[in-house]
Amino acid sequence: MDTLYERLGGKDAITAVVDDFVARCAGDNRINGKFARTDIPRLKRMLVDQVCQASGGPCTYQGRDMRETHDGMGVTAGEFDALVEDLVATMNQFGVPKDAQDQLLGVLGPMRGDIVEEESSETGTPLPEAYQNAPPVAVA
Repeated sequence: MDTLYERLGGKDAITAVVDDFVARCAGDNRINGKFARTDIPRLKRMLVDQVCQASGGPCTYQGRDMRETHDGMGVTAGEFDALVEDLVATMNQFGVPKDAQDQLLGVLGPMRGDIVEEESSETGTPLPEAYQNAPPVAVA
């Protein structure tokens, strides 16, 4: 049986989905405030590696763990749900089969507890001033 990585179309397809997903998040007023100081090229590289590795591909995610990455961001449950909606919309746009979507969401879903800090349906909350972004990574 094909791995989830293969069913997602490999690294090029994952990269295309991540590019669209990040652009979709940037245009979503429910969540884009949380990305106000984000190094977008770094975010894309980290997401591609994370999805690639999590789906059984040959990549190695070398970023911070999800708790460390999101600590102090004040992410609400509503914002997490909005981000998942954006991911599903992107996967639908790219024709990712429902079973592959469900499997990927099943891999990513357990990260919710490390990301959500406020059990609230509120969205559009600002990124706290005290939040510390990851240090910049040199572009290869």
